[in-house]
Amino acid sequence: MIKAQKVEFVKRLKQDIKKYKTVGVMPLDALPDRLTQKVRNQLKGDTTFVVARKSLIMRAIEGSEETKRLEPFITGNVALVLSNKDPVELHQLISSNKLKLGAKPNQLSPEDIHVAAGETTIQPGQAVTDLKAGGIDVQIQKGKVVISKDKVVVKKGEKISLGVTKALKLLDIQPFSAQAGLSAVYSGSLLFTKQALAVTPAMLTEEIVRSFNVANNLTTQAGIVTQYNVSGFIRKAYLSALGVGLEGKVYEPGIVDKLIAQAVMQAIALNKVAPETVTAAPADAPKEEPKNA
Repeated sequence: MIKAQKVEFVKRLKQDIKKYKTVGVMPLDALPDRLTQKVRNQLKGDTTFVVARKSLIMRAIEGSEETKRLEPFITGNVALVLSNKDPVELHQLISSNKLKLGAKPNQLSPEDIHVAAGETTIQPGQAVTDLKAGGIDVQIQKGKVVISKDKVVVKKGEKISLGVTKALKLLDIQPFSAQAGLSAVYSGSLLFTKQALAVTPAMLTEEIVRSFNVANNLTTQAGIVTQYNVSGFIRKAYLSALGVGLEGKVYEPGIVDKLIAQAVMQAIALNKVAPETVTAAPADAPKEEPKNA
């Protein structure tokens, strides 16, 4: 691209940026070409996907103070995504594109790579040698290749050897993944970072509920009456007044019936523990007849 073409490109890109309410930055360095193309195809129609040299993109966004705020997020190879969609909606649409990736020789493993024990569909032969070269314990059982035990073949941060790469490919294990996404979005005078874009409605609802519960507990403990805890305070006051009334035997409506019920219960309890003392009345003694002299 000659100088005149670069000038014209930047000019057109500045004009395109002004046509859209949302301008996003999408990192490309860690994405396979087929995943980038998948995102591009998905956004066809109402969104413009611009891939260009970093220097040209920087010149284009410097056209206004607003989009200039995206400068810190333009590192390495990036694409500009121009759209009228809501920033979070746009990010979720793009980040829905994921791809499983196989391991490559000499690649540093971002996480532990596990191989699980169990039967495989691999036929005995050279594959057995390749698996053993990858540090995997295998056996032949009834004509089938069986991994004898679970094993971490590569630990996080270690370099992946050619032997392990071949073994994982034979087992059809793709331990890594790539995911598209936006590192930042400018929309409606607001700058959305990757962290802000990752917030979902469910996360917001959960955080609001948690914050409400904390605030409600604090106001209740501090004795501050609000529309959300007033019923609890009323219930507590009622029970406290009821307890005082019963203790002091105050004959007021709402307390009398409970005092009667309390007395009945006490009488029943006493009746169960008190011995029965029923004594029969003595019969009249027979009168003696006077003796004759």
